[in-house]
Formats: sequence, structure tokens, C-alpha cells
Amino acid sequence: MSFVSRIRRQTDYNTYPPSIPIVIDNGASYFRIGWAGETEPRVVFRNIVQRPRHKATGETVTVVGDLDPGLMKYFDCTRSGPRSPFDSNVVYQFEIMEYILDFAFDRLGANGSRIDHPILITECACNPVQSRSKMAELLFETYGVPAVAFGVDAAFSYKYNQLHGICKEDGIVLCPGFTTTHAIPFVDGEPVYKGSCRTNIGGYHVTDYLKQLLSLKYPFHSSRFTWEKAEDLKLEHCYIAPDYASEVRLFQEGTKEAEEKTRFWQLPWIPPPTEVPPSEEEIARKAAIREKQGQRLREMAEAKKLSKINEMESELSSLRFLVKQLDQVDEDDIPTFLSDTGYASRQELESTILKVTQSLRKARGEPMNEPSEGEENTDSLNNEKYPLMNIPDDMLTPEQLKDKKRQMFLKSTTEGRLRARQKRNEEELEKERRNQLEEERRRENPEFYLEEMRAQYKEVLERVEQKKRLKTNGSSNGNNKSGGVGRGERLSAAQRERMRLLTTAAFDRGKGEDTFGAKDEDWQLYKLMSKDNDDDDEQPDSDEAELARLTSRLQEIDPTFVQKVEGESLTSGEVPPRVRQLTEEDYKIVIGIERFRCPEILFHPNLVGIEQVGLDEMAGASIRRLPHEETELIEERLTSSILMTGGCSLLPGMKERLECGIRMIRPCGSPIVVVRAMDPVLDAWRGASAFAAKLNFLSNAFTKMDYEEKGEDWLRKYQIRYNNL
Repeated sequence: MSFVSRIRRQTDYNTYPPSIPIVIDNGASYFRIGWAGETEPRVVFRNIVQRPRHKATGETVTVVGDLDPGLMKYFDCTRSGPRSPFDSNVVYQFEIMEYILDFAFDRLGANGSRIDHPILITECACNPVQSRSKMAELLFETYGVPAVAFGVDAAFSYKYNQLHGICKEDGIVLCPGFTTTHAIPFVDGEPVYKGSCRTNIGGYHVTDYLKQLLSLKYPFHSSRFTWEKAEDLKLEHCYIAPDYASEVRLFQEGTKEAEEKTRFWQLPWIPPPTEVPPSEEEIARKAAIREKQGQRLREMAEAKKLSKINEMESELSSLRFLVKQLDQVDEDDIPTFLSDTGYASRQELESTILKVTQSLRKARGEPMNEPSEGEENTDSLNNEKYPLMNIPDDMLTPEQLKDKKRQMFLKSTTEGRLRARQKRNEEELEKERRNQLEEERRRENPEFYLEEMRAQYKEVLERVEQKKRLKTNGSSNGNNKSGGVGRGERLSAAQRERMRLLTTAAFDRGKGEDTFGAKDEDWQLYKLMSKDNDDDDEQPDSDEAELARLTSRLQEIDPTFVQKVEGESLTSGEVPPRVRQLTEEDYKIVIGIERFRCPEILFHPNLVGIEQVGLDEMAGASIRRLPHEETELIEERLTSSILMTGGCSLLPGMKERLECGIRMIRPCGSPIVVVRAMDPVLDAWRGASAFAAKLNFLSNAFTKMDYEEKGEDWLRKYQIRYNNL
């Protein structure tokens, strides 16, 4: 067999003689199997198959029915969900059906390769002949069954309740099942399938609708609303409203009666640990620790600064001593002396002295424009380095004029670099001075300083975002509702000029012969349209730099600061949203209007997009389809015995609502009696069991030889006689 049950078998298969049939109620929700003549099925399980993988070995196993929750820690069911052999209420996946039959026969106790007992199996009304043929072929070829009989589950339930006096010989059975709802009229004890009707709505849709409503109502608990939990909530809390409109009005008005009908489901909730505010001693202790750490860092920085100053002073002394020695060396020995020291020329050595002197001034915090020792002869050095600068041009030869231009270029470049370096040094000193002033202000009044920094951050952030919106807004058709500008208004002057030239060239060159390029001014157009001539290229934005500075500063002094994420809107005066912690009330699931709104789809399927009749209208449609002469008498006899069976018949208020709905479509004074089956869930199997226990059961069954000789056309007309029950 393809599946071997590891659970102890509940019955001894060999104790039953081959003449006793096996009864199977093959429902879309549950599979029930047992022996003919008994009142309870031996094996009941969900009619599904799952193929999870073992987490340790990765091996795929086949599980029939519900998976034991205790095994979920060993198996991974995320890749393969439960599969059913049914499409609506018709069996079409016979590979899955074989797994289910293997499991059922194994649990029943059959340990051989053949099943020697006749089988009575239920099906839906008007089952397609292809499904019947495949099922018969599976039972005959795979299991070697001697005889097979097919019967309608709702008909067996009606005949079983008729046997116990619940309903009459003429009547209607309404069966709201798992995926479909059937209405079958009975005349003279036999079902008339020409008058039957079906609606594609059932208990599955009620459960799924409840699951969807609760998931939309509580999206942060959607993982808790599994299909199985929604099924339990449906069976425990749902009911049929006597009048749907008035019941909805009760909950809209919030009356006391609505509060009494509301149910609650409390999910497990663990309160978060309460944060105790620190005491004054703790705050003072942490402040002292921070002050001590800051003092230590300042001392380390000061020591590092002093060490760096000492190194630069020592280096400067060495360089000056080297210059003094260089003055005592002969002109011929200077190149050899400099090659030993690593310098190429005297100018390079003096430039190094100048750089070290400036670095030393910067480290000491001295102004850069004040002359110091070693810089008094800067002009003389420049005169020696650029000797042709002060000589008039008329006194120079052509070669000397070229050298003079080169010296002028070198001097201006060097002076420009020195000025830029001096400017950077001044900016750094100004920045350091401003930081010191801000730190003093923060120490004087920390709260006021923090609020001021937040206000500056918000103001600069709004300016930066406004600039970004102006750059990225591309609507220029006049329909811009956000107050932005179009692309033409965003372009710079040079970009607009390029666009004008391109447009003009396109219009001018489209007339007559194309002679572009014949004149020199045509090629000048390329230069004008070149991006290299754009004189207003984007420069670093000062607001963005200021925003980065404020962000860094707030991150240092404000532990609650949350940097704004790109794409979020932050208007003036608006506090960044914070995630609210879930409380115990958030874990309380309120089931109010959902209690009767979900089962209402049985009477109004259009609530879930199914344009079909409801359960009460099905009785009238079934009566109108009956081909009978004495219509009025038949209608009265049928409506005086309406039996409800199926799982959804257990919903409270079903009998009263169904009786009221049928009365609305019947003439005044018509006898209407609606009863519920003794056990709407198991009566179909019990009726089939009682039918199979009769001595003439085999006359209603057919063998493999009958099936092969008569073919599918005979199987299409095959029906059992229920009057034998």
C-alpha cells in the first residue's frame, strides 16, 4: 500500500465474512467508513492529503487527514498545503482518492492486496458519469472489489429519518453541505432527480468568509485566524438571524441586545515590562560618569595634541638646522648634500619648512596671517625663485619672456593654493570656535538648546525637501495640483537656451534641402548646445550640509531623535509617528455582526459574489421543476415534509428562518413543516449502512463483469431503489 498507518487498527477485518458490505460516506469534508448494519462508522477523518517534508532528513511523507499538531515540530508543511480529491462536490483527483482509500482500508483492518467485501459508496446528486466510471474502475482494478453500489448521501439521510418517523414519504430534503447545497424532492418514497437543484455555496464558504472578515478587522492577528480556528468559531458562535435587516440595525444602533449578542475571544497577551523612571541618585550617578568620561577624553585629546606639537617643533628645528648647514656648504657640493637628506633643491626644503610652520600654527591655534620666525624672508625667497617677475618686458629676450610667463603662472598657482589652504584653516578655526560656543550654550540651558536645534532641523529639512520636490516634479501640463512647477520652469538659463537652439534647428532644417554644416556658424551651434558651457552647474547645497551637521549634532545630544526617512512627509509642527504598543484590548477579538453575517450567505449568496438562489428559494425552484399532473396536491405534500440535513443545519435559527422564507414564496395557508434530521452529520452514513444490511442489497449493486459488458452508457442511467430501505 502507498500509505502505512502507524496507529493501531480499531477492528479485526478478518472477523467479518465477505458477504457483509463496507459502507463509505465519501463527503467533501469528512470521509467515513464502516460495516453495514452498524450505527456508527469505524473510521472518520478529514478528506484531505498532505505531503510535508521531514525537517531533519528532507524526506517527503504522505499524511492523510489532519496532521497531528505534535508532529509539526518534525515536519515542514509550508511548501505543500492540504489537497482534496474534490472539485466542489465531484471527485476528480483519483490519485489523491487512492491515498485516502488506502488509509481507510488499512485503518479498517484490511491487510491484504484485495478487498473481498461489496462496497456501498455515496456520491452527490447527478454525479457526472466520468466520475462514476473512474471510481468504479479504481475499486475494481486496484482493490479487486466484488461489487459496487452508488447512492446519494442526502437521499440516504432522508430515507433514514423517514424510517424513524421524522419525515414523510413525500417531501423535500435540503442539504447545505461543505461546498454545495442540494434540494431533492421525494415522491412516493423515491427521489426525483429531474426536480433537484444545486447552489455552489456551503459551509466552506461560510468559514472562509468569517476568516476574511476577522483578518480584515484585525490585520495584526491575521496569522492566528487559520481555517481550522475559523471553523471552530463558526460552530461555536455563528447563528442564522430571523430578519437580517433588523439584526443589522440592532448592531448599528449599539443597543443593549446587540451587546449581549456580542462574543469575545481573548488571545494570549503578555504585558510588557513596566519601565521604572530612574531616581535622582541614579541620574546624578550617570551624569557624573558621563562627565568623568568626557574629562578623560579631553585629557587624552590634549595629550595627543601636545605630542603632535612636540613632534612638529622637533621636525621644524631639524629642518632649520639643515638650512644652516646648507648655507655653509659650497655651491658645488650642494647637490650631493641634498641628495643625502632626501630633498631635490633648496626651494623644496624651504617649502617643507613653510608647510610645517603652518601646521604648527594650526595645531597651536594661532592666526595664520601673523608672520612668525622663518617667514620674514618669504619675499626674498620668492624673488630668488621667480627672478624675472620684477624685470620689465622690454628688457627681456623672447626666451626670457616665455620663462617670465611660466614663472607668473607658477607664482599665481602657488599663491592661490596658499590662499585656499589659509581659507580652509580659517573655516576650521571658525567651525571649532562655533562648536565651543554651542557647547557652552548647551551646558548653560540643555533643554532650550535641544528645542532650538530641533526647530532648526525641521526648518532646514523643509527647505531641502522643497528643493527636491521642485527638481523631481515633472508635471508641466497645467494639471499640477500639488503646487509644483513644470519641467520648463525647473531648467536653468543655459539649459533653456539649449532647448531653444535644438527646437529652432529642428524647425529650420526641416524645410527644403538639408545644408547643415556647410557654414562655420553651424558648427558653432554645437558649442552653444554643449553641456560643458553650462555656467550654472549644480554646486554643493549649503542647506544639505547644514542638515547633515544638525542631524549629527542631534544624534549626539538627543537619544530619542529619529532621522527622517526619505519619502516620508513631515509638515511643520508634526511629530514623527511612533509605533503604538499593543495593549490587552488589542488582543481581544470581538465577534459581533460577523456571527450572523457569515451564515447569511446561505440565503443570499450574492453577498460573496455568487449570483444564485438562496436556500429558501431552492425549495420553490425544486417544486416547479416536478413533471406531475396534480401539481397543487404534490406541492402541499412536499412542503408538509421538508427535511434539513448536512453540517450547516446545526446552525441555530436555521429551521425558523427556512420556514419563514418558504412561507414567503408559497400561497397563503399552505402547510409548511420544516424538520431537522436526527443527526445531520452522520445520518447519511447510517442510512447507507441500513440500506446495505438488507438481504437484497446485491441486487442494487453491479460487478466488474456488468461494468465491462454494459459500459458507461448503462452506468449513466444506473440508480438504486431506495424503497428497499
